Formats: sequence, structure tokens, C-alpha cells
Amino acid sequence: MFAFEATVIILLIGMAAGTIGSIIGIGGGIVIAPVLTLVGLTPSQIASTSLIAVTSTSISSVIEYTRQKRIKYTIGLKMACFSVPGAVIGAFISSEISPSVFRAYFALLLAIASIYIYYKNSIVSKKKNKKTKPIILYLLFYLGAASAGIVSSLFGIGGGIVFVPMLVILFEMGMAYAAPTSQLTLLITSISGVISHLIISQPDYNFAVVLAIGSFVGGQIGARFSSRLQENVLNKLLSLSLIIVAIKFVFDYLYHEFP
Repeated sequence: MFAFEATVIILLIGMAAGTIGSIIGIGGGIVIAPVLTLVGLTPSQIASTSLIAVTSTSISSVIEYTRQKRIKYTIGLKMACFSVPGAVIGAFISSEISPSVFRAYFALLLAIASIYIYYKNSIVSKKKNKKTKPIILYLLFYLGAASAGIVSSLFGIGGGIVFVPMLVILFEMGMAYAAPTSQLTLLITSISGVISHLIISQPDYNFAVVLAIGSFVGGQIGARFSSRLQENVLNKLLSLSLIIVAIKFVFDYLYHEFP
């Protein structure tokens, strides 16, 4: 077990991750996963430990967002149907990937997601002037949801960095509803990811329990606070959060590959 001081720090990290994750709909894994890399856990341990905390955030957030009636259940459940198989695949991939490759792909993924969100207003406005064929929309939706499931279990971040941009861009959904809907899909996807990881790997339960407690509290704080923020603020917060973590992982990759 951790010393009291370490427990408090980890608890606060979980709260911060849960708050940010709930507000922008990504589950908080982008905060927790990088922290876990600093303590020397393997990619599989990072993913499984982080997913437990992400699940806790999602449970907390869904409870509050349900009360606020801000979840689009039909879309959220449809995404979950395709993301769950991906989550199982991602769990198995995480047990085979090396730490350096893990950092590199994670950084690339976060950078792409941050760019999408930052420019989403101009992208959506352009799409409104074009008639997009439904079959293309559905194809992107299904592929995106499945990919998000893989990302969820592979990196332990819950897949929200794919769910939220997909809801915003493909469905032109405002962040006020995209984040809550993403949390519903995150909850289902994360649970399936955790179960898959428990079968093939061993998470660090000390970190997982403390982070989960903090994340649950943070999920409540974030869900209640998000309704007070304007949509453009939410977009910028999401984009900034992702790019910061991407930069961190690029430095980590360069440090380990070119010491």
C-alpha cells in the first residue's frame, strides 16, 4: 500500500482526471495513463489500471448526466455495440506492444484528435453546405466506433477522444450533449475492456482503487460544472488537454529512443 502522502496525491490526480474527463467526455484516461507511465508500469498494466478509473468516472458522470437529461441514448448505445468488440481486441494488442511504440502511437492519436476538435466548427459549417450520403456517414460511424473500442483498451483512455470528435463532426452534436453521450458509451466500452484485461493481464490494484475513488468524485464535479461552461470553452479545453499530453508523449518517446 502507499504512504499517506502518496495516497493523497494519487487521489487528487484521480479527481482531476475525473473532473476533466467528465466535462469533455473522454473519461480522464488522458490524464491517468501518462501518470502511470512515470511509475514504470507496462503498457498492459497502464491500460488495465487506467480503464478501472475511467469506468469509475463514467459511472459517476452517467448518473449525473442522466439526471440532467443530456444523454442521447440511441446514438450512445449504437456506438457501444461496435466499440465493445474493439475493446476486446485492444486489450490483447496492449499485452504485445512495446512501451516506446505505445508512446509514439498514443502521441499521434492525441494530436490528431486535438486538431479535429480545434477546427471542428469550420469543418461542421462546411459539411452543412454539402449533402453527405447516409451510407458514408454510417460507414464512418461504424468504423469510428470500432476503432474507438480498440483505442480504449489499447491505451486505457476509454475511447472518448474518438467518440467525442465523431459525435461533434459526424452528427454535428454540441459539446453539451456530445460529452454526456460519450460517457454512456465509455461506461459500456470500459467495462468490457476491464474484463478483457483482467483475463490476460494484472492491473495495479493499489493505483486502480485510489484513482477510481478520486475519479468518481471528479466525475460528479465535472458533470455538474460542465453545464456552466460555453461550448467553445469546452472545445478549447478538450483540444488543449489532448495536445499537451501528445507533446509529453513525444518527449517520452524521443528520450527512450535517443537517450
